[in-house]
Amino acid sequence: MDDTPQEITSLVGREVYSNNGVFVGEVEDLRLNVDGQTITGLALGNLNSELFTDATRSGQGVIVPYRWVRAVGDVILINDVVERVRQPDEEEEELIA
Repeated sequence: MDDTPQEITSLVGREVYSNNGVFVGEVEDLRLNVDGQTITGLALGNLNSELFTDATRSGQGVIVPYRWVRAVGDVILINDVVERVRQPDEEEEELIA
């Protein structure tokens, strides 16, 4: 019996954190390649509003490339690259200037 579908669906609902422990979001769905043999991305919802201000305001999720995944266990760890996605708010830019 092939356990792959069960393993893939078990990723849904897991929390995703960056390498340095920042909560990113929760897996809502998976992006698979055309033949369904590999996962190419994780569709995240319940996002960290500090990282994804625009997406959380609009109620949208984000897709994280699966190549960013470093470890899968009780939670999923990804590269901290996602923290750089966040753009400073206009107010913060004014404070910096």
